[in-house]
Amino acid sequence: MRLLAAPALILAIGAVAMTPALGDPDTNPALQSAARARQNWILTCQGCHRADATGTPQTTPTMAGFVAKFLQVPGGREYLARVPGVATAALPDAELAEVLNWSLVRFDPANIPAGFQPYTAAEVGRLRQTPLRTEAAVLRASLVARFNADQHK
Repeated sequence: MRLLAAPALILAIGAVAMTPALGDPDTNPALQSAARARQNWILTCQGCHRADATGTPQTTPTMAGFVAKFLQVPGGREYLARVPGVATAALPDAELAEVLNWSLVRFDPANIPAGFQPYTAAEVGRLRQTPLRTEAAVLRASLVARFNADQHK
């Protein structure tokens, strides 16, 4: 009897090990094409934000372990789609929404709020019509201060 149970247990363990992680950006059901999102990240975003999304202190903010915090404060979601590098990216709205959703899951899954609704092409299209320019840094600082204050409550 034990010999018959062992193969079943091995199969069950193997099936669990092969199941993709819930927050895996390459298998996330919210993405129409995770491979395309990753490719667009590489071609459009990685040059400034680096492959690991750590950015460069003087010029490009870090995203790793940080970017989804913007979703936790009023105005933060809109900010992410309106920052200059995002709003002016040479991508169609649907692909830009895909990159936003992919990067949130890839670089900051721990801070994605419960009930998060993925960006849609329509939402991104609407938001990128009013891109942030010189006011981006001031707005970013205000949002960061807001979620830092909320964290210490």
